Amino acid sequence: MRGYARSREAQTRPGGRLVIPWSRLGTIALTVADDGKSATGWVQGLATFMPGRGTDQGREYHAIRSGAATDRSAHVDRDLGALTDPNLLFALRVSHPDIRISTEGDGRGLAVRLHDGISSWATAFTDESGATDASEGGPRHLLAEVEAGRRHWEERGSPPLWDFGMTVGPDRQEVWVGAPDAGPYFPT
Repeated sequence: MRGYARSREAQTRPGGRLVIPWSRLGTIALTVADDGKSATGWVQGLATFMPGRGTDQGREYHAIRSGAATDRSAHVDRDLGALTDPNLLFALRVSHPDIRISTEGDGRGLAVRLHDGISSWATAFTDESGATDASEGGPRHLLAEVEAGRRHWEERGSPPLWDFGMTVGPDRQEVWVGAPDAGPYFPT
């Protein structure tokens, strides 16, 4: 998105609107500033388009997990059901864009699968009683990373996805919550 938006904002007159797919996050609508050197806007929805040319989609969960031994058991302190909240999922995609999260409930509990598209994976299952069994493989501790992203979101008041926005300029791309001058949501 970085290079794409910057090149498009320079080609769009001040006040012009750009509606752009934002990675796996959804769409964002940016308005080009009066000086024509930056564009700012809000999340517009979770609809996504097909991936852009040259975008590495990485390997799917089953390809990473298939045949890989469990490296370690993982400890989960909190309810994984929060990972079904679209607002939290959006915030996690902003703070940890390379971690893919899927959830599946079947009446007996909730299964959560995480992977990074390369070599790390995590699986957690919470049964009806609330007991969670979790395991991970690969170099990263994905459950801990997701928990850190969840805490970051909660510490900022658990903002809904519609409160996220972005400013793009010649040498920066900044995601913010509430207002463009609020500072970056997640330091890069």
